[in-house]
Amino acid sequence: MPLPQALSASPTHSPSALHTTPSPPVPAEQSRAAPLRMVPGQFLPGRGAVAGALAHWRALSPSSSASAPRGLTGRKEAEGGVAASARWRRRCASRATGIRRWGGYCPAGSLPRAPAPFSCRALTAALSLCRRDEGEAWLSCRSPGKPTLYGSLTRRGLSTEGVPDIAASEGFVVGEVTKKSILISCPRENVSTKFLAPYTTFCRIHQKSITCLDISSGGGLGVSTSTDGTMKIWQAANGEIRRLLEGHVYDVSCCRFFPSGLVVLSGGMDAQLKIWSAEDASCVVTFKGHKGGILDTAIVDRGRNVLSCSRDGTACLWDCGKSACLGVIADCGSPVNGIAVGTADNSLNLGTPEKAPSEREIGTEGKILLLAREDKKLQGVGLQSRQPVFLFVGSDAFNCCTFLSSTYILAGTQDGNIYQLDVRNTNTPIQVIHRSGAPVLSLLTYRDGFIASQGDGTCFIVQQDLDYVIDLTEADCDPVYKVRSMVCCPRQYIKG
Repeated sequence: MPLPQALSASPTHSPSALHTTPSPPVPAEQSRAAPLRMVPGQFLPGRGAVAGALAHWRALSPSSSASAPRGLTGRKEAEGGVAASARWRRRCASRATGIRRWGGYCPAGSLPRAPAPFSCRALTAALSLCRRDEGEAWLSCRSPGKPTLYGSLTRRGLSTEGVPDIAASEGFVVGEVTKKSILISCPRENVSTKFLAPYTTFCRIHQKSITCLDISSGGGLGVSTSTDGTMKIWQAANGEIRRLLEGHVYDVSCCRFFPSGLVVLSGGMDAQLKIWSAEDASCVVTFKGHKGGILDTAIVDRGRNVLSCSRDGTACLWDCGKSACLGVIADCGSPVNGIAVGTADNSLNLGTPEKAPSEREIGTEGKILLLAREDKKLQGVGLQSRQPVFLFVGSDAFNCCTFLSSTYILAGTQDGNIYQLDVRNTNTPIQVIHRSGAPVLSLLTYRDGFIASQGDGTCFIVQQDLDYVIDLTEADCDPVYKVRSMVCCPRQYIKG
């Protein structure tokens, strides 16, 4: 089975227990990170952190929990999160503008009920620390209630195959090392993470921060939006720009391909939703009706109907063929930051429509719409019935949400929590994962696990049966706003 690729968007550039069969909810578990950090540079034990400008690696443990130390990178941080880095609606200027691509790392596996989240941030590629003989990176590993463990990595040379020979100081273990990845463990804390460096970076697509991206179903094309005011279609293989999509008045906040891979859906701060031809860059449909900027979109089945959510607090269903609004699915009274649509479990009562659905509604039956709301609420609504299914109150504003299955969902908040919920009983989360205080900006179901990205540049992959988390490096503390996957190219990943 080909290994999907991961796409994520950052200003330059999903771990939780997964269950695919119904099971009773279990008590919530609050899981915090036990970060393993590596940075070439000066060692500053008095500040409880490490500083450096070349690399910053991180790791986590299934059983450890801790908030990250305050960083020394010139940005104020709390619990490992960059305070100045909020979701794109509150973003700061960023230096990075690249879209990066990673090679595959391992076979698939199965995730434990309480996986191994951890908190930290990446400064550059994992293997950049040891590009010269005797290059050195400092390490620190922290767990709550325990003294911080410090150490270092040193490159002693290269093998005949060109792979770095890296040794760790006492308390740390270097596992598998390749030209693009390194596995580091801290046995004392049962901490282990594989850090993956990108093999390609697309730097010329946009001039400023990338706020959203997607990849076509066939894997040949990418589409992305930026704070430079542009939305572009490009070749996923080499980053060559193919089309410039022009028509929104203000910033374009979200974009995605239709299942065909030939049509693009976008939403902007001009409160308009547009459909574009990827072949000739023409705008074929414009939807108007929202009173505030559009923050996210979703496509129902094959794309006869689409969904949008807005700053005006509404989520709307649209008919692409008639260029008309089929109805307001929910009016929340608070901005809706993200949505996701999925098939509901058969045992879930989605309610009954108050009036017969329009014949123009295609594929809405049996679907549930998730709403990630600014007022700290995650809401489930029957897509066809328009009836509320559940309402869960979190610790802070919800930024994103996704389905793990017809039963289990994930949702990320502004204060860094990732909630796993059973839609049949949302009174108590299955677990709450907390890697850092940085906002959770994107969540994506990935094989038998998920990919998540945060406002401190963290982008990580959790899969079942792995005793370590995969960390995609080089975000350099810049927020990673969006993650996408592709299955066309075996053993590869892409993020932006």
